[in-house]
Amino acid sequence: MQNPTIRRIVYVTLYELIALVVVTVALSAVSGQPAVDTGVIAVASSVIAVSWAYVFNLAFERWEASRRVRGRSLARRVVHATLYEAGLVLMLVPLIAWQLDVGLWEAFVYDLGLIAFFTAYTFGFTALFDRVFGLPASAS
Repeated sequence: MQNPTIRRIVYVTLYELIALVVVTVALSAVSGQPAVDTGVIAVASSVIAVSWAYVFNLAFERWEASRRVRGRSLARRVVHATLYEAGLVLMLVPLIAWQLDVGLWEAFVYDLGLIAFFTAYTFGFTALFDRVFGLPASAS
């Protein structure tokens, strides 16, 4: 996929649709909260994540394009997924605490489960996406 904007839109859309379903069901099961409440978190966090993904990936690809070594090694994929998730933690813990009416610590514990899931999910999804759609120009 040659157009970087279209590539990012396809990536984010597929990624978020799958994540919406998984987060709503899993967070409801773990927290004992109704799916309607965890669904609000899933949708709000999706909007936040979509915005963050666009900004983060734009910056990451600019950095990546400045590197002499091309391609996406295991180390580069781990750094990408970890930095992306760290940014989300800072934005999502207060949202989870507010929506589920729990303290920041409990919200952070819920988010730890989401972090573990999303770190692995981001890594796997991005690797599969790159295999299906090819590497972006920055990594080719």
